[in-house]
Formats: sequence, structure tokens, C-alpha cells
Amino acid sequence: MDELPQIRKRRLALGISLGELARSVGRSDATISRIERGRIRPSYDLVQQILTVLEARETAASPRITVAEIMNRNLVTVDSTATLATAAQRLEGGAFSQLPVVDSGRVVGSVTESGLLRALAAPGGKRARVRDVLEGTYPIVDEEFPAELLPGLFAKYPAVLIARRGVPIGIVTKADLIRGLRGQSLRRAPAA
Repeated sequence: MDELPQIRKRRLALGISLGELARSVGRSDATISRIERGRIRPSYDLVQQILTVLEARETAASPRITVAEIMNRNLVTVDSTATLATAAQRLEGGAFSQLPVVDSGRVVGSVTESGLLRALAAPGGKRARVRDVLEGTYPIVDEEFPAELLPGLFAKYPAVLIARRGVPIGIVTKADLIRGLRGQSLRRAPAA
């Protein structure tokens, strides 16, 4: 019940009237007023109803963080005709675990450390080209894509490319997301 002293403050910050909150949870204005002033101890269920209403309004009021705000703008790629040695140098030089692969400026797939290692260990691997070890392409989303939806994409893909008018301008990996957030919410705090 530590939330009780915060109910009034949160309600006022959202511009919700006492009556509006009361109607939202099916109680009287007087009951909500007494709860806010600490005059009565509400049931757990009523507190949860009030908090659900406030959280829904706070979520609606808080602007979303877009992928453009957390993306790595240094988009490093490797050409599909490059040697595996070139790809290995790019991966190692940038401390990357994967790279988008391009062909004539268009993204055609990806190359990962594990794919590169398998190919280099195979007979004739040193003569192979990136196109020979090509893996699936990453999803490409617009720069205004909500960052809160990235974890769902990362369940299937190791990276997401960010585009402006269809042209890739950045990348977000799981590590970028972690670095960009450092425990922060994927939504901005509502303005006070």
C-alpha cells in the first residue's frame, strides 16, 4: 500500500479530475478523496483498479522512444563478393558478432561469427566468398518504429536495420539496445 500517497500526485499530473477517477473505478468522489487524504484504507482490489487506470493514462501520455534514438548510426556492411578474410577483419575490427551483407548497395543477407567460423574451418574455406556463407537478412524498420517492439524482433533476429525512406541508415543489436537503455523504460516518463 506504499502507492496510496502517490495516487493524488499521479492523478493531478495526468490532469484527471477526482470525479473522473471515481467514475473509472465505480466509486464516489468522496471515497477517492478520503483514500487520497489517508482517511480510509481501501481494499487491495480497489487500489489495483485505481493504479490500473493511472498506469493506462500514463502510458498513453508518455511518448514512445523510437529506434532512431538508440540505433548505432555507424552502419558497417560487407559486400557479398568480399573474401571471408575481409569479413573476418570487419567483424574483428569493429568487435561485431554479425554484419549486414550488401550487393550493389542493397542488403541481401548477413554474415555471423559462427557462420564465418564454420566456413573457414571447412576445406577450401579460405577461398570462399561472403555470398557462399550468406545467412538471412535482418528485418528493416522505419526510423520512427517504436523501440518497445524491438525485444519481440530480437527473439528471432540478432539485429534490426533502421531505414529512412527505404535506405538503411543504422542498426540496432541486442547489445545496442542494452547500452542505449541501461535500465530505462522504452517509454519516456510523462512530462510533469
